[in-house]
Amino acid sequence: MILDYEPGEKVIHPNNKDWGIGQVQSIINGKVTVNFENAGKKVINAKNIQLEKVNGTKRS
Repeated sequence: MILDYEPGEKVIHPNNKDWGIGQVQSIINGKVTVNFENAGKKVINAKNIQLEKVNGTKRS
């Protein structure tokens, strides 16, 4: 399994979008620790949940 997350990246939990945008804190043994703006720190099993990356804002 290859995880495509890095600390500092912004993500959204696809099943809990009300948690808001989260920032990846760490990735250890398939577990992604994310600090969500509305739900606090959560540990996500990347084998079961595919977090959605948030695209950066574009400057005009």
